[in-house]
Amino acid sequence: MFRRIKKINKNNSFFLFGARGTGKSTLLQQHFQGTNTLWIDLLRDADEERFGRYPDELSRALEVGSYQHVIIDEVQKAPKLLDVVHFEMGRREKTQFVLTGSSARKLRRGSANLLAGRAFTYKLFPLTSIELAESFQLRDCLEWGSLPKVFSYVSREEKSDFLRAYVKTYLREEIQIEQLVRQLDPFRNFLEIAAQSNCKIINYSKMAKDVGVDDKTIAQYFSILEDTLLGFILPAFQRSVRKQQRVAPKFFSFDTGVVRALNNTLRVELLPQTYAFGNAFEHWVLLECVRLNEYYHLDYRFSYLQTKDDAEIDLIIQRPGQADLLVEIKSSARVTEEHTSSLKHFQKSWKLPCEAEVWSLDELEKKDENVLCLHWQKALQKRFIEQA
Repeated sequence: MFRRIKKINKNNSFFLFGARGTGKSTLLQQHFQGTNTLWIDLLRDADEERFGRYPDELSRALEVGSYQHVIIDEVQKAPKLLDVVHFEMGRREKTQFVLTGSSARKLRRGSANLLAGRAFTYKLFPLTSIELAESFQLRDCLEWGSLPKVFSYVSREEKSDFLRAYVKTYLREEIQIEQLVRQLDPFRNFLEIAAQSNCKIINYSKMAKDVGVDDKTIAQYFSILEDTLLGFILPAFQRSVRKQQRVAPKFFSFDTGVVRALNNTLRVELLPQTYAFGNAFEHWVLLECVRLNEYYHLDYRFSYLQTKDDAEIDLIIQRPGQADLLVEIKSSARVTEEHTSSLKHFQKSWKLPCEAEVWSLDELEKKDENVLCLHWQKALQKRFIEQA
């Protein structure tokens, strides 16, 4: 059992969104164990049938239960329940309502009542290196990701089977059953191509040609991945630094293991000092940043910068009240001047105060002019955990 960073609000009602298998139900079960709680699990056919067809059944149950907490798991499967929840929140100020889901897309599409801001919104992700603690092994996380369930398996075959099944479950339960796309085959093809483009600048026109749809459909498909929390867009830096800057965003899957399942590379071992290892390492570090930023409520904004002559900054972190932080992410065990040269160049032309750092596997902390070189775990400690 892993101790999650995410703190559960004890008073206010809230939504808890997260991709399937991130541990939403487990987290709530641990927190509300032994309390007077009404639990409605809409993944159970009986609950989905009852409350999907007769949402007022919730009000009738609350009349007799005197519940302190009401938990509705996977609320997007019965969006009309939110109207009843909104009504009951006005009547029962001492009752906390907790609503989980793997997507807000269906709720928005159906014009569902999102409780008019009366409920906070939180996200839960796969496990971080901090939550894994002594169980954390970098190479394992790069190869298999960090969905909680994957750690219950020992062999490569079992982990591979789990991740392949996870992808199929997503296609069936999130896409096909919820009817998020009209045709499943083009979306299935898109998923594989998107996985191959993970961590790269999105070329909408090329992807549209490969999938056999138009550019707008590709943009809609990426929106579905974001809404179902299976990935996120990293935008290009918006303030102009130099001319001819690339403006298309990058896409990152929410889990390193899932993206390997999507692009059919689970059987390929990730070996240090290879391109695939370096790509997966950059992916993992960026995921850690996104997760810690959400959990610690730091309100950082993330972007990347790349010019058309391929000068690049992997990650730009804009921090409220602080200087911009320019970061290069390298999987090298020894940082050299070659790794710091791009940062030194951009740092000199940056229009506002900024700091520059290389995050890597190098255990030796050092400085090259104004560029600080840190081990990636120490960097996360310094820039996220100590800022919380």
